Amino acid sequence: MSGQAVAATLGTRWFGQTPMSDPGAASTMLDGLPTSVGELCRVVQGALIHLEWVSAYGLSVGDLPRASRQTLSLSERLRVLADADPRPLVVSRAPKGRSPGTCRDYALMLCGLLRHRGLQARVRCGFAAYFRTPWEDHWICEYRLAGEPGWRRADAQLDEVLVKQLGIDFDPADLPPQTFLTAGDAWRRCRAGEGDPATFGHGTTCGLWFMRVNVMRDHLVLNDVETSAWDSWRDASPKHHVLSDDELKAADDIAVDPTQVIRSIAPSWIA
Repeated sequence: MSGQAVAATLGTRWFGQTPMSDPGAASTMLDGLPTSVGELCRVVQGALIHLEWVSAYGLSVGDLPRASRQTLSLSERLRVLADADPRPLVVSRAPKGRSPGTCRDYALMLCGLLRHRGLQARVRCGFAAYFRTPWEDHWICEYRLAGEPGWRRADAQLDEVLVKQLGIDFDPADLPPQTFLTAGDAWRRCRAGEGDPATFGHGTTCGLWFMRVNVMRDHLVLNDVETSAWDSWRDASPKHHVLSDDELKAADDIAVDPTQVIRSIAPSWIA
């Protein structure tokens, strides 16, 4: 299939920026960006530090300014970085001078940079197989190269420090199959009896109810909603850990095609 034919089948979704991925007025920080995905991952790594991994860099959370789990838009993230160091983003900051965040911030920044470079890119929510637990709650970025029909996956969080600490033996800019499962794929695997929901989660928080949270979040992000009410899952009480038949069926439907028109509602624990 020719490059033009491939492009025609892909449509125009996920080329344009969203309010969360748009660099906005801070786009001057993006001067001199490299073109390869691997190099763009390194740019992201030189700008961010993950709150749960600060000790790997010889730091504590107290050493970092404005340490928060709140996902910032790319324009706000660039403004924060520029306030501390006005040099372009391609200039790597020392770990203490990086902006603290979570895996979603890495994925969102990489997505914004890829779109800025004219590539089709999107953030995905799911589970990774290369962290502390068998299938850890995680966000990565998917992208398509010109002329290719399929998506590739990149985890910009995996810098040299984490690659060494975790024993990573693959290219973080092109994740191999089965190192990351989208939330929908993980859900369908468990619903078919081919996986254990207790091995999918965030630390000790796991199970089918949490997998449903990620199914909904992946559905939302594919519809250009990178943050949502589902991010408040820590507020869910034990009674909300039991899913009704209707809730299970709705998640089954979304898991088959998370790109469908947005339909998820606010979770019951904040209603």
